[in-house]
Amino acid sequence: MGEVLALVEARLRTALGEPDARAAVTFLGTDRIEVLRFPDAAGGLVRYATLGMSAQPMTDPTAALADPVKGPRAELLLSVRAGLADTDKALRPLAVLAASPQVEGVVVAPGASLDTGEPLWPGAPFTSVLVAEAGGLVEDLALDAPMDPVRFLPLLPMTPNEAAWKRVHGAQALQERWLAAGTDLRDPLRGSVNLG
Repeated sequence: MGEVLALVEARLRTALGEPDARAAVTFLGTDRIEVLRFPDAAGGLVRYATLGMSAQPMTDPTAALADPVKGPRAELLLSVRAGLADTDKALRPLAVLAASPQVEGVVVAPGASLDTGEPLWPGAPFTSVLVAEAGGLVEDLALDAPMDPVRFLPLLPMTPNEAAWKRVHGAQALQERWLAAGTDLRDPLRGSVNLG
């Protein structure tokens, strides 16, 4: 487990640079989850990455037995514009989301909605996220067979209206709405896209 996480952290550092902060959260009955903060001064962004979710493969909740080696592995990434909101308070909600495969037995995959049950940070208009496709910001990390690669899944914050609309129309339709409206998904203060 430690070896996998060391490789994951090395991949994050290669892609995003040196983290300037990290926080650890441990939930009862789960492995420790860390959240690393990576400043991107050139882009005016701050990126948060979980570390610990990929230590164990995610298991289909309908499976009779959890395979300790095979199964999808992932970490979560959140990118937001720096200095507009107190986004560092997102560390705990991100750790909660990263622990959900262990706690709730869910498999986190692109197109899924994850609900935090509270604002992502104080005053945030978002209480859930859409899991986007991996491979853009941080490349998948191949592990020794028979282990699945670690995928780095971007999280796109959703307003409650967007999350409700996505449940009816699907992730692809919501992403198309965002694209058509030129929505800045990294703006921590943005309002809901027009869903009429």
